[in-house]
Amino acid sequence: MLKASSLLGFHQAMCRRKYRMLFSPTAALRASERLRQSVHELRPHDLPTVRALVNEFRSEKMSERFSTQVGYDAWFNNHILLRWGQGNITAVQPRPVELWLRTLPLSPKSKVHIGGLLRALWEYSMWRGEIPTQRNPMELVTIKGASKRLLQPRSLTVEEFRMFLAHLEEPVRTITLICVCFGLRISECLALKWSDIDWLNAKLHVQRSIVRQRVGDVKTVYSGKTMCIDAEMIELLKVRKQTTPFPDDGGWIFASPVKLGRLPVSYPWVWLEFQRAAKAAAIDRLGTHSLRHSYRSWLDAVGTAIAVQQKLMRHSDIRTTLNIYGDVVTNEMAEAHAKIVRLAAAPSLVI
Repeated sequence: MLKASSLLGFHQAMCRRKYRMLFSPTAALRASERLRQSVHELRPHDLPTVRALVNEFRSEKMSERFSTQVGYDAWFNNHILLRWGQGNITAVQPRPVELWLRTLPLSPKSKVHIGGLLRALWEYSMWRGEIPTQRNPMELVTIKGASKRLLQPRSLTVEEFRMFLAHLEEPVRTITLICVCFGLRISECLALKWSDIDWLNAKLHVQRSIVRQRVGDVKTVYSGKTMCIDAEMIELLKVRKQTTPFPDDGGWIFASPVKLGRLPVSYPWVWLEFQRAAKAAAIDRLGTHSLRHSYRSWLDAVGTAIAVQQKLMRHSDIRTTLNIYGDVVTNEMAEAHAKIVRLAAAPSLVI
């Protein structure tokens, strides 16, 4: 019979051999080879097409924000599905993707959005377990000039704005003044309701946005803010409330007569009015977002502190430290707002 010490030594030797087999370089190489073969053995009919994958992505991972959905659908339908829709995700590789993006007549920023969606599709396929978890190949795609603007944002001078305003009629005139005096996005301005105004305390509550006549949340958590209203702006809003056929507190400030007040006036109509007035004022074509850029420039012009600007613009990314540590008192924000109203209104806002 074997002694106990001999049995113990035999058992330890077998354990050491098993350990070497499991963790040796040869074993690791064999394991990686099996993984590589499993990836290459995926046949086209084993994976859904990119078109099918996009449809599943829309139902499971698409942003709930309507304006984001609109943007994603545009990139998917107009570009990604036209080029990659019939194949599966493994055909979407860095080199062909980068060469394809170079041929698109789009801005670098738009190409970044498309590349980002392709990356999201790869991650979604890994999340579903259809392909092994690995480094996302779209991380290797580079887009030249991705951080550069092709067109610089347009800011109006005070003189240009006043010429432009002179060619606007109601309600677009008031829409324009509210956008430039509060720095609101057009989607936020059109979504204002009379209940958003605190007449007693002269406050405006920015709570929602509207895109393609679909009401949703504001763009970011920082966008939903309570803002001061200058006395002259209060008078302008009172005139609007007295003259609109839809003055109920729960109604839209810029309610559409065509929709019997159930919805505000539409963005395309406002945009067309902007182009008409811009042409009449002999200034270049003007987008509604130019008013927000002008607001930022005018805040600089009147000497507004950067911390106050960050709060008034409702930005989350001017300076992270300002979001964490910076704060301003209400009267500073009110004074800066009043100065912008004075720039926009000469001699008076009320006709």
